Amino acid sequence: QVHLVESGGGLVQPGGSLRLSCAASGIMFSINTMGWYRQAPGKERELVATVRFGWQTVYADSVKGRFSISRDNAKNTVYLQMNSLKPEDTAVYYCKLADSRGDFWGQGTQVTISS
Repeated sequence: QVHLVESGGGLVQPGGSLRLSCAASGIMFSINTMGWYRQAPGKERELVATVRFGWQTVYADSVKGRFSISRDNAKNTVYLQMNSLKPEDTAVYYCKLADSRGDFWGQGTQVTISS
């Protein structure tokens, strides 16, 4: 029903920046929340940031002040600007869209922070 494709992951040095994108396609409901989650090896998947259709945002404490989430409703795309990256930000980052039907997930994109 909804297909999500993430892009923008990669390898960057500590202190660097990356911008993730997630494009949604399929049958879209106007009221939804889009967001980013991440899962590091041996850890559970955790929330990074979400943004509602009305632009209300939520951030994990660990990324506040460093990451910024935004969305382009015309393009059904959500972005995650990540600055001042740390090694502990290394994880697979997943995009999620939630609406009245439930949750839809992307396939994930690897983000590695290493010197």
